[in-house]
Amino acid sequence: MNKKIFLIAGTADGRKLAEYLADKNFDVTASVVSDYGRKLLETCANVAINDKPLDRDELEKILRAEGFSCLVDASHPYAKNISANAIAATQSAQVVYVRYERAEVAFDYEKIFHVDSYETAAVKASELGKNIYLTTGSRSLKSFVDRLKDCNLTVRILPTAEVLTQCEELGLTPKQIVAMQGSFSTALNVELFRHAGAQVIVTKNSGQIGGADTKLEAAKFLGLPVVMIDRPKISYPNKAETFNDVLRLLEGIR
Repeated sequence: MNKKIFLIAGTADGRKLAEYLADKNFDVTASVVSDYGRKLLETCANVAINDKPLDRDELEKILRAEGFSCLVDASHPYAKNISANAIAATQSAQVVYVRYERAEVAFDYEKIFHVDSYETAAVKASELGKNIYLTTGSRSLKSFVDRLKDCNLTVRILPTAEVLTQCEELGLTPKQIVAMQGSFSTALNVELFRHAGAQVIVTKNSGQIGGADTKLEAAKFLGLPVVMIDRPKISYPNKAETFNDVLRLLEGIR
């Protein structure tokens, strides 16, 4: 009998991992919380989809009721609450927890300023310049807009109706919005930063697949300071940085 895997697929590589495990004959159910994520998963053969948002208790109930042997947490590296709920639910349901997290980008640049939260990132960015270019995604926009009213913001976000509506509700104008889906080359980042008149780049270390490398290369080329929001510090029961590492951990489950 194939092992049943519940996979939290909060990223592009998470969706690829779901398909990879299905191809290895695991019984995979992938969980997403957006219509966009669901549409991407629908192209994955032999992967069941859960699109209902789950809190900790609901997740535990599903793991127990449907006989899953493992939860693979492939949520975004900065989705701290999702991972915390997943760890707690697996412990209560006595299900193995495996964290898949893409490797961070190591980059040598003296103008990278590390911070541990969106709030401290806003403060640091305002100290470094007035024209601030945000590449931190849509979920953190309000934190920056509320704290950087005296600065000129440019925000790079996914071009979905939901996110664009959020930008409008926050009072951002079309001139401030770059609605594009990556990946972005170093050259394109350079031109986008130049066009916006950026003086400071704010980003997260989302790994190579998240485009952290080309953003940092572009900032270094232009000599721009970078405020880097570090990943949350979480103690994961099991952690893997490659699909093969995930497979080895799953094959070890009895």
